[in-house]
Amino acid sequence: MTVVVWIVEGTWPACVDAARTHAHPGAGIVLLHVTPADVPGAAHGAFAGLLGRGHPERDPGTQLAHLAAASADQLLTTAAQRLGRPCTRQERTGRVEREVVTAAEGAELLILARDGDRTHLGPRSLGPASRFIVDHAPCPVLLVWPETAPGIATIPPPPPPPSHPPQHR
Repeated sequence: MTVVVWIVEGTWPACVDAARTHAHPGAGIVLLHVTPADVPGAAHGAFAGLLGRGHPERDPGTQLAHLAAASADQLLTTAAQRLGRPCTRQERTGRVEREVVTAAEGAELLILARDGDRTHLGPRSLGPASRFIVDHAPCPVLLVWPETAPGIATIPPPPPPPSHPPQHR
């Protein structure tokens, strides 16, 4: 059994704790972090377009890529320490939602946290990437609250009853 745990800044502790609770002792655990590819690319494009290409050592895209890699490595190291058992750390770069879905192929379980409006129960508690992942995951998904879930009184009201058009005889 392989359990993939999506590690994201701000919500990762709840995901790691869920893996400790729900993954059986013999399960292989993969701690996954995905760095979006678009940020360093945009910085590189801006630098190349505005300032030319004469000084690649000053390219902010390269600097951002190095900072992102160091940050991801530190985050995965901290998550592995919290997990407290053997695991594999995996860093990917690309479209976050697609990289997570691809990494979950063949897994027995994918663990991720809600990342939208966490003050209310309901669909808005998932951000766009998480919604995509939940809708397209090729394995079962364990969706956790990064903090205590809001009470059921926060459930949005039901939609109004449909109005019936007049019937013609």
